[in-house]
Amino acid sequence: MDNPFVYGIATDCNHFTDREEETKRLSLNFTYGINTILISPRRLGKTSLVNNVSEQMADIKSLKIIRMDAFACRNEDDFYRLFATEIIRQVSSKTENLIENAKRFLSNLVPKISIGQEGDVSFSLETTEEHYSSDVLTLPEKIAKEKGVRIVVCIDEFQQIGEFTDSLTFQRKLRSAWQLQTNTSYCLYGSKRHVLMNMFAKASYPFYKFGDIVLLDKIATSYWVEYIQNQFSKTKKTISVELCESICEYVESNSSYVQQLSWLLWARTGKVANEESFRLAKQDLLNQNHILFLKYINELSGYQVNMIRAISEGHTTDLSTGKIISEYNLGSTANVNRVRKALEAKEFVEVTGKKVELSDPVFGRWVIKNLNLFLQS
Repeated sequence: MDNPFVYGIATDCNHFTDREEETKRLSLNFTYGINTILISPRRLGKTSLVNNVSEQMADIKSLKIIRMDAFACRNEDDFYRLFATEIIRQVSSKTENLIENAKRFLSNLVPKISIGQEGDVSFSLETTEEHYSSDVLTLPEKIAKEKGVRIVVCIDEFQQIGEFTDSLTFQRKLRSAWQLQTNTSYCLYGSKRHVLMNMFAKASYPFYKFGDIVLLDKIATSYWVEYIQNQFSKTKKTISVELCESICEYVESNSSYVQQLSWLLWARTGKVANEESFRLAKQDLLNQNHILFLKYINELSGYQVNMIRAISEGHTTDLSTGKIISEYNLGSTANVNRVRKALEAKEFVEVTGKKVELSDPVFGRWVIKNLNLFLQS
């Protein structure tokens, strides 16, 4: 029996719901060569969206979509190796073709090719930084022109390049090479919203106005209700509309957590889901994340923990008022601003105008349930 709910990994088409407008917009951008930047809070399905659009368009012979993940890249060399490896690997249909393409399109780089037992390939590129820039970054464009296709390069965790030494210089190098390409477009996205917003929406950054910025919002509850009920039904189980809505409310419609809590409730359900099973499923969710959330707390200062408590209890727009500063021991108005910026930089909160919300809604639920722990610390 297939798992009726999936979390912790990108979902396939069987577990994908809504995103109709975003799917259409991304498909058009891929088709017509428009650079795209996907930005949203964590766990709202950016990777799943890109993967599903890519799968839907896989049969278009004139279009080649290449996907890669830059999370493990720690410097420019790592990025160049990943970029070259994935492009050559994904445009090549056979091992022989792969080797031929590597030698053909990377001849100036003297690539050393390593092929594993299962056909996976990696490169060791031995050349100068100048050749990296001129050959690797223009690689997809060269291939696209020669093969008469359009290529879309999708890079997950793109914000990782912001951690490189002299990152702005590297970003200028990428922008300079990519903006001149007419047969290749890019879809860039990642898990750190505020970093990506700075990178693509600030005029002082090299990637300012590089492409179409798509802001992903939460999936509407009505879509989740239909999806959850369908998944229960496939396994001959039943869940009410009200319980589906309660799932969405408890996790604030966070896509990954909707899947996880639905799974936990499904696992506790015989034939019909009920309130008691839902109560136990919520506790399961908190228990499963307990060690992770304790680690979060240990990374925070006393003032930061106090602000997390305040936000968890619903104070999202009044943190700077004297009453809240006094009640939660936040120090001063100036200190509130410093703490908020620090929490945003650590990806614990999302700031929209004057509103400050936790990036992880279940963390907030856990904080409320463990208030005594913080009051005693």
